[in-house]
Amino acid sequence: MEKIWLESYPPGVPAEIDLSAFRSLNSVLEWACVHYAQLPAFSNQGSTITYAELDALSESFASYLQNVLHLGRGARVAIMMPNLLQYPAVLFGVLRAGCTVVNTNPLYTARELHQQLDDSGAVCIVILENFAHLLQAAMPDTGLRDVIVTRVGDLFHFPKAQIVNFVVEHVRHIVPPWHIDGAVWLSDALTSGSRQSLSDRMLEARDIAFLQYTGGTTGTPKGAILTHGNLVANLLQVSAWVDVTLKEREEVAVIPLPLYHIFALIAMLTFFKLGARTILITNPRDTEGFINEIRHAKFSVMIGVETLFNNLLNSPGSHKIDTGHVKAVIAGGMAVHAAVAKKWLSQFGVPIIEGYGLTECSPIVCANRMDIAEFTGTIGLPVSSTEVSIRDESNQELAPGGLGEICIRGPQVMKGYWNNPAETAHVFTPDGWLRTGDLGVIDERGYVTLVDRRKDMIVVSGFKVFPNEIEQVVMMLGEVLEAAAVPAEDARSGQVVQIVVVTASTTLTAEQVIEHCRKNLTAYKVPRYVVLRSQPLPKSAIGKVLRRIVSEELRSESAGKKSGAVSEYADTP
Repeated sequence: MEKIWLESYPPGVPAEIDLSAFRSLNSVLEWACVHYAQLPAFSNQGSTITYAELDALSESFASYLQNVLHLGRGARVAIMMPNLLQYPAVLFGVLRAGCTVVNTNPLYTARELHQQLDDSGAVCIVILENFAHLLQAAMPDTGLRDVIVTRVGDLFHFPKAQIVNFVVEHVRHIVPPWHIDGAVWLSDALTSGSRQSLSDRMLEARDIAFLQYTGGTTGTPKGAILTHGNLVANLLQVSAWVDVTLKEREEVAVIPLPLYHIFALIAMLTFFKLGARTILITNPRDTEGFINEIRHAKFSVMIGVETLFNNLLNSPGSHKIDTGHVKAVIAGGMAVHAAVAKKWLSQFGVPIIEGYGLTECSPIVCANRMDIAEFTGTIGLPVSSTEVSIRDESNQELAPGGLGEICIRGPQVMKGYWNNPAETAHVFTPDGWLRTGDLGVIDERGYVTLVDRRKDMIVVSGFKVFPNEIEQVVMMLGEVLEAAAVPAEDARSGQVVQIVVVTASTTLTAEQVIEHCRKNLTAYKVPRYVVLRSQPLPKSAIGKVLRRIVSEELRSESAGKKSGAVSEYADTP
């Protein structure tokens, strides 16, 4: 497809990026640490480290990996911790040692952790002590040989570090007992590494930077192979896009999403290249603590997912947040409902800027312009050096306005899945385009609209129904906090729509939901069943609603006949 979106680009955003600007992510790190040495780099729970301090910490850790553990080029090192100051220090240290980062979800069970360690071939892990008991159970029959353990407060200054670590272990009691022979404390590793010299392994674009595992909501997680070239490309693409609004040395950024997630990772790298101070939120689900950490921060940019923004809107302390300095609020990871975006703009005076990406694309593919005045309802324009093609089931490209699968080509696209040639072959078209599994439309101006995931589509008597559309309509009701549309089996239609609605209201009825849907949806899209709940929907670690789990819960409740567990309304045929 001709790049029709270029005519819609804001002034200053190039059609193509210069891929030779940085040889590797290490080059970006070195440049930023020299360029912004004395500026604050990362803050967490009231403590801050500068770019120069991060440089020294990451160099010491890299030296430890090289000189003490003798890890070779490309050795896989897992990182399993929430957002703490240790995360960027360890992550950059792994890369500077010439090794590959295996980002690991700290919410994993022992079984899930074992699967990822085994599949990735990780030989070393850096883990928060709170999760060491899981590692103890997961380690057998893996190739893991080196374990480095850290505590929450390890990079806080004295005496805060000692106080925080004491409270975590002895007051809050959230460190279960564990024992791993040969485990080393991160503080000792940093001291040991600082005594020896780091060798520059001269990494190139083709070297693997990350094995970034997909969410695995439909099966076993797969490790996307992301090279230094992939990440540098996406960093430059995102930088070119946001540089029209965000300025060097001026920004204070908030990252409440976990850094092991690819969206948070590329945001962190982008803010790092800008010389921003990035506030890392350790537990965004503690909404009161989250608000207290950012209320007086005078932040200028924040990323998040729709459920996080919705949670903030419905929190009693949200009016305390000072948004007077905010230039941009950027959403990704899941679709944003128009009702949430409208309420956000009304309450905080800044629009949500929605983008789109996926792990396999490092991850950003499309983004709305930074100068929008209100929520657009689209996922924006393809970023620089990126091609988007909408294709039908026979791999034929569709004209603007046609609904089909979003396919991607660009320098940020992964090289394939780790140790999985069959899945790699399946996800790429014969002519080299990445098949996303997402359905969308591109208009004459080049704006892309995400319709839904192909796998989540509901087919009612042969008609295709997209859950996002149903959820958008239901969320228009002011009493609704969350909604998830999933299929229900039906003897006559094959499938019908059922909607799970989370509400704090005691007056909202299933009949009111149905009537509202009848006014806004054609007949076959109207939910046949409505389930009213007060408890939040199941979500992934970043807050994405898991429709598959919702469906499983409904089936389980139906099989168990849990009387009183839900309020259900069946529409008449």
